[in-house]
Amino acid sequence: MPSTVPDLPAISLPLLHQGKVRDVYAVADRHLLLVASDRLSAFDVILPDAIPGKGEILTQLSSFWFARTAAMQPNHMTSMALDEVLPAAQARALQRRAVLVKRLQPLPVEAIVRGYLIGSGWNDYQRSGQLCGMALPPDLRLADKLPQPLFTPSSKAAAGAHDENISFRQLQNRIGNELAEQVRDASLALYMHACSYALDRGIIIADCKFEFGLDEHQNLILMDEIFTPDASRFWPSDAWLPGHNPPSYDKQFVRDYLETLNWNKQPPAPSLPADIITATQLRYQRAYELLTGNKWEPTE
Repeated sequence: MPSTVPDLPAISLPLLHQGKVRDVYAVADRHLLLVASDRLSAFDVILPDAIPGKGEILTQLSSFWFARTAAMQPNHMTSMALDEVLPAAQARALQRRAVLVKRLQPLPVEAIVRGYLIGSGWNDYQRSGQLCGMALPPDLRLADKLPQPLFTPSSKAAAGAHDENISFRQLQNRIGNELAEQVRDASLALYMHACSYALDRGIIIADCKFEFGLDEHQNLILMDEIFTPDASRFWPSDAWLPGHNPPSYDKQFVRDYLETLNWNKQPPAPSLPADIITATQLRYQRAYELLTGNKWEPTE
């Protein structure tokens, strides 16, 4: 796996897990340190080239959304500072790309909400006239807005494996009826809230994914990341035209490039040209700026 982040000191905590993007460290028994790397995955494969500053943008944008939606849905964030658990030099180096969060029992599912017909949903519709088993009106176009947002959960694959869509009934069988309904209702509410906010700032959120866990009292808690260019499709609202693949402020730009190559979407992934890396970096920065209203200042 590519290095986590260049030029950062070793972290003096036990490493529990290295995911596609985030490294997870143990902080005693009840908390975790999440460090967002600059790694980029596409088609569930980690690419060999990092996107400089990407982990910082993901962390800062997720923190923005977690604060904004905390009254709607409890999340994993804490008020703990990095220097409470790390030496000062490590805390400074990780300040913009790491957070201390509650340790939860993750649910084995990715909660996906789709508001527009794109990606694998468009492919599904072309084959069957359905989206993840749900019938849609005929004659919809690529990138059309759906009649209403749809909750389409998937399995949560390990690194190197591919997620698979599952039905709501399959989700109920995995986690129970009541919990499945909570995940669905929370996901739809979060999506509709964020869509309204983002549209006022020139961004269409075409779809998004969430992860949830349970705390020690079996309460449903939002975790991982939300409404970032890694976890959502962001389209410029003034460039959206049904029937056409919209430009994006997310990693779809990289997926589109990879689709032009003779690659079977299995490891190892091909390297990215410098211009694709730079263009991706600028798209992530633009998403942050439009959504937060703050200018992104890269770390020196």
